[in-house]
Amino acid sequence: MERLGLYRASTWGLFESLSVPYYSCYLGVGQMQEPTDSLKEYERRLRERTRVLAEHARWENALANIRLVVFIAGAVVAWLALGSHAIHWAWIAIPVAGFVALVVVHDRTLRAMRRLKSGVTYYERGIARIEDRWMGTGWDGADLVPEDHPYAGDLDMFGPSSLFQLLCTAQTRAGGKTLADWLCAPAPIDEIRARQAAVEELRPRIDLREELSFHSRTLETSVLPKTIAAWAEAPPLFRSRALAVVAYGASALAILAGIACYNGAPASVLAIPSIALIVLHLITRRRVHAVTAAAYEPAWELDVVGRVLARLEQEPFESSYLRAVQDGFKDGVQWASAAIARLGQLRRLQEASGNLLFGPFAFVLMWDYHFARAADAWRVRNRATIARWLEGVGRLEAACALASYAYEHPRDPFPAVDADGPVFDGHGLGHPLVAADRCVRNDVKLDTQLKLLIVSGSNMSGKSFMLRTVGINAVLACAGAPVRARELHISPLMVGATLNVHDSIQAGVSRFYAEIKRIRALVEITKGPTPLLFLLDEIMHGTNSQDRRIGARAIVHSLLKAGAIGIVTTHDLALTGLVDDFGGHAVNAHFEDHLQDGQLVFDYRLYPGVVTRSNALDLMRAIGLDVD
Repeated sequence: MERLGLYRASTWGLFESLSVPYYSCYLGVGQMQEPTDSLKEYERRLRERTRVLAEHARWENALANIRLVVFIAGAVVAWLALGSHAIHWAWIAIPVAGFVALVVVHDRTLRAMRRLKSGVTYYERGIARIEDRWMGTGWDGADLVPEDHPYAGDLDMFGPSSLFQLLCTAQTRAGGKTLADWLCAPAPIDEIRARQAAVEELRPRIDLREELSFHSRTLETSVLPKTIAAWAEAPPLFRSRALAVVAYGASALAILAGIACYNGAPASVLAIPSIALIVLHLITRRRVHAVTAAAYEPAWELDVVGRVLARLEQEPFESSYLRAVQDGFKDGVQWASAAIARLGQLRRLQEASGNLLFGPFAFVLMWDYHFARAADAWRVRNRATIARWLEGVGRLEAACALASYAYEHPRDPFPAVDADGPVFDGHGLGHPLVAADRCVRNDVKLDTQLKLLIVSGSNMSGKSFMLRTVGINAVLACAGAPVRARELHISPLMVGATLNVHDSIQAGVSRFYAEIKRIRALVEITKGPTPLLFLLDEIMHGTNSQDRRIGARAIVHSLLKAGAIGIVTTHDLALTGLVDDFGGHAVNAHFEDHLQDGQLVFDYRLYPGVVTRSNALDLMRAIGLDVD
């Protein structure tokens, strides 16, 4: 049931409730989709949030005017009571009490409006994702790209208009990092199935995801979990209890000396405790600053993590995966959110020393030192559990991100995951970064019998795009997410691709050298426990035809011998003869094009066999080159 208590329209109800790259060249012609149930639900919720927000805005404006009137009335009453003595001074209490009450109500109204605005933004972004207008908006994960990854740069995992940008709804860096990790490595089969069950349970929980979205300000930071873990594991900066006792003693002496002076004692009695306090401040200031500086960014991120945890801790979960994660948020009788709230309280109390009025008292009480020491002790006391909290939040937020995708794309099924492999058997495969109703779909099957698909075709016919489609769906499947297909049967696979290898002037590396280095890395992957799905685009096209055939045959033979399966694309029709070298374990397929009214037309359909024509000369003529 939708939680609308926070968004009630009436005034009294308010008081009660407030306790891709865009692959256009590969798109087929299709009819516009009918609105899905998820789109209709998002639109309904957006209209409701927008309506209630407008009512709250009118009420907030009225409150501001009423506050001004009450303030003016209070000033008049104060003048009548204290200036002209026309009325008793006690009458001042009435406008003061009214003004305080209005301040409280105004603050609650503003908080409700912030939540409503967050909800409006959440549903606007959700609708944009459903309608394929999301490109370039949201966190793109560019700061999470692993170095020398075998497919992240080839399959548009990160960056503007990437898969990460489409999926990520995380409100903490831990959530974004976990989602990135899930997309960068296949999970074991039991983990994939557990994630699928968790995502399926979270799929209808729109309210939970909307409430979590309220904490989006954390994305303004760049504090990754490993930074927080390093901060937590650092040695304590305050080890001496004796120094704390001396600080308490010096403060007590200063207070007693002050009382004595107030009662007539000479001011000289303040000299010794004042000197002691100055010395203590000088001795401790470096460590106080070190604690404060080191904790600033981790505490900022933990503050948001704590608020996210406070919501997740109370959510009833059924799947064993989600319950196990939630159990990690409790240490004995204390929930993680309560412990993190304690750190926030210590930080706020320490910052109180910067107040001009409180500053002198803070100096006498050694305020900064004691609260910095308490914050450092909190870090040491909780160092063993901080990493567990972050890991748990990350896993739940990553699962929520996949659940949002599953809810918003109900036609995308979960794949059937099989322990016996390698296998990739996809029917009606499409690309999730292209509108579902406009993308031409194809079937691709690879397994222990049919291990290799050699795809030929002319320029712009769809060969590279098919590799991306196969690769990105394998990544989604092995992360525990739904896939863009009618159905997909898959075993855990490690993807390796050469779609985006390129030369580097700075490093003095040619495209051919970069390609063979990547292929060498893929060969190393085959030595691991997870079978490789290789996607080699225009294999060895940087060398001559004879070397290309010899090299391609050796590479593919090595990969297949190691238990890998995969697809190779090529312009060189000579390479299509490689199928004869691998018996019944390899077949040819191709993409076609034809001339229509002087224009090249592509249907982006995968056909069996070898392509029979090339469009290179036609393309050259189309741009005005004389090739007759």
